[in-house]
Amino acid sequence: MKREPDSQTITQHTDTTNRLDATGCKRQWQIFLVALAFFTRIPIPENTPYSSERLNQANRYFGAVGIIVGLLTAIMYWISVQVFPIELAVAAAIICGLLLTGAFHEDGLADVFDGFGGGWSVEQKLNIMKDSRLGTYGASALVMMLGCKWAVLIALAKIDILLPAGLLIVMHTLSRICAASLIFSYPYVRADQDSKVKPLANQQSQHDLWVLIATGLIILLLLPLEVAISLTLVLLIVRWLCGKWFQQQLGGYTGDCLGAAQQIAELTGYLALLAWLS
Repeated sequence: MKREPDSQTITQHTDTTNRLDATGCKRQWQIFLVALAFFTRIPIPENTPYSSERLNQANRYFGAVGIIVGLLTAIMYWISVQVFPIELAVAAAIICGLLLTGAFHEDGLADVFDGFGGGWSVEQKLNIMKDSRLGTYGASALVMMLGCKWAVLIALAKIDILLPAGLLIVMHTLSRICAASLIFSYPYVRADQDSKVKPLANQQSQHDLWVLIATGLIILLLLPLEVAISLTLVLLIVRWLCGKWFQQQLGGYTGDCLGAAQQIAELTGYLALLAWLS
């Protein structure tokens, strides 16, 4: 005869489940804070536990970090456009993004263009990319990237003055998801263990990828269906082209490549949306 569990056993089981759920939520929050600290200059509590394992899982929240950065830059734009011309408001939003991230992704863009433009062999390219000095190719890429962002956001603002605020949130999020997803498709090529991005390249799980995708879907669901589909297709093409480019040049990706992919995806997204709305 089957013995039914008594009320005390059920209560103990429920308490244990609740404690496990609370522990899991706390751990995910800590991983998110690690991601926030790694990808931005936003301060986090000093007692936040840090480990290579948590950093390894932090890429799942790359998109969530993008929401935070995009929201803060959007607020900066909205405040600035109340008192300044559109051109200055857009510049203020771009500068805000640079300060929030410490130009983390822009640095990757410059390193990639310096390395790919100035090196012949894979080893030469990697050495140039590791060099902290800024070269002609990198400087040119930065000027063109920032100038194009400024111009396209101004053009979007002339369609609707508050349009850049919403699109900053959308593209800061989706571009980071586009870049982070490359980790799951291509090998990491830097051999040195001191690379800051090395832990992010280790033992990625499908769960990390699904969290990234879910974050992107949340943003896409806020857009009109036609815009969401078109933007998704554009970013998938950007992802494919960047991946093939990195594979051809290096045989895989580095942290700088992810930064470059984020910048390229962000600008391409703005351009695609401008073309759609024009």
